[in-house]
This record gives sequence, structure tokens and C-alpha cells, in this order.
Amino acid sequence: MTSLEDLPLRPRKFAQTKLALLNAAMARLDDAPLEAVQVKDLCEDADISQASFFNYFPQKTDLLVYFVQLWTLDMAWHVQALGGGASAKDRIQCIFAATARQAAEHPGVMAEVLAGQARLTKPPVVEELTVAERLLAFPGREGLEALPSRGLDSLLPELLADAVARGELPPRTDVTQAFLGLSALFFGVPLALLRRAPAAVGPAYERQLDIYWAGLTANVSPRSRRSSQVPQARRSRS
Repeated sequence: MTSLEDLPLRPRKFAQTKLALLNAAMARLDDAPLEAVQVKDLCEDADISQASFFNYFPQKTDLLVYFVQLWTLDMAWHVQALGGGASAKDRIQCIFAATARQAAEHPGVMAEVLAGQARLTKPPVVEELTVAERLLAFPGREGLEALPSRGLDSLLPELLADAVARGELPPRTDVTQAFLGLSALFFGVPLALLRRAPAAVGPAYERQLDIYWAGLTANVSPRSRRSSQVPQARRSRS
């Protein structure tokens, strides 16, 4: 496992400042929207000059992109930590549970992330997280420094396809449509609960995922459904 002390000073300092700016933003976003947060205040909190901010983030909204990068890396690590013996549903539930913890701890940040996602017209341009950023953000996480940083649009379809391959979901499952449904659940539950009851996101996620998964496992193609209904219709006429 790579140690932070093994890395050169310059990347360590860069990662420290970048994370300090993110932490300053997260603290302020729990009380105010991003548009009301001033760059100069973030720089004061992180103890850097205002002009230096743009060496780390080209624009203020990139703070949200950075948060999502770290958030998805955290989810991917928890999924990997479960191991291949865990069911696909358990690994998906792990992603939802990690997100619920973030929602409970930083509801304002999550609300801004949801709003930012809604405003996106194209995928953001992001730089790969450095080893120093990974180790500073998540100390003690074995293997995290080499873990690919992937978003939900990569993680969830892969887990759904694995569920089909393992027989946890029917072979006829449309992974693309199943992913769209999971995404709606993933973003919709926080959207409904975040402002009034952020602590309720976790239990709601668990219940809604159970309901959705039951629907996926009971999925019957329209052709199969029609064919199973024909004998009943014939018997009713006799």
C-alpha cells in the first residue's frame, strides 16, 4: 500500500489545498447555495490567496464536480470491499447506503449536486484524481489509490449485468432500462426528502430498492404474459 509520506511534497501540498477548498465549500453549502458562496471566503478558509483558487478549480461549480469524483470513488471502494461473494443487489445497496450517509451529513451539498446534475448539458471535463488526493481524502483505505474512478453510469450497469449473469435477475432483463430505473430512484429519493428529512434518505432508499428489485426479478416479457393469459381466456368462454 502506498504511503502519503512516500509521495513528493509538491503533489501532497496541491492535494491538501484542493481538499481544503472543497471542505470549506462543503461547510458553507450546508447553510447557503453555491451561488451565494464567495470565492474569497473559501480562500480565506483554506488560507490561500484569492487568485490561487483558479489554479485548483477553473470555476466555482467545479467544486461540485470534484465532490462527485470523490463521492463515486468512495462508493466504488465500498463495493470492492464487499468482495465478489456479495450479491449484486447487496453491492448496489452499498452504493445507495454510502450516498445516504453523505445526504445525512451534508444535505446542502447533496442538494447542490442534484441541482448541478440537472443543469448539465454535457458531461463535465474532469481530471483523474491523483494518488495524493485519494490518500488524503480517504486515509487507511487499502487499494483505493489504484481503484478506477468511475461514475454511476459505469458502476450500476456493470452490477446489473453481473446480476443477470449470476441468475439474480432474469436473462431477459433489459440492463439499460433497469439502469434508468435505478438512476431515477437514486436521484429521486434525495430530491423528495433531502430538505425536510435528510436522515430518512437511507431507510427510503432501502425500501424503494427492495420494491424495485422485486419488480425486476418478477419481470415477464409482454409476449410471455399474453401467452400465459390465452388459456384462461379460452376457458372462460367454455
